[in-house]
Formats: sequence, structure tokens, C-alpha cells
Amino acid sequence: MDDFQNILENGINFGRGGDKAKDSGKVKTKAKKKQYITGAHGSGSARQKAKYREQRANRHKK
Repeated sequence: MDDFQNILENGINFGRGGDKAKDSGKVKTKAKKKQYITGAHGSGSARQKAKYREQRANRHKK
């Protein structure tokens, strides 16, 4: 009954783990890697997206 009463009073915490939440500076998605941003890895789709990113970045530059 003590555990049950404790849950009733405090609730259940489904929070994140302590050490896992700390980021060690790693890139976790391919979309953020330089090769994918510049379209250098060979995919036609990535090259086209890189072209659009470059156009968007240079849109307001004179």
C-alpha cells in the first residue's frame, strides 16, 4: 500500500534519463551533415535541395 499511496501523492514521472539528455556535439540526422546540405553525396534530390537552399540564402544579398 505504501507504493500505491506514494504514486497517488506524487504521480508517475515518465521524464528523460539524466546522462542521455546531455548532447555530446554529435550530428544525429543526415540532413544536418555537410554532404547532404551541399548535395555532394550524389543524390539528385539532394543536389536540387542544395540548389534551392543556396538560392534562398542568396535571395536578399546584393
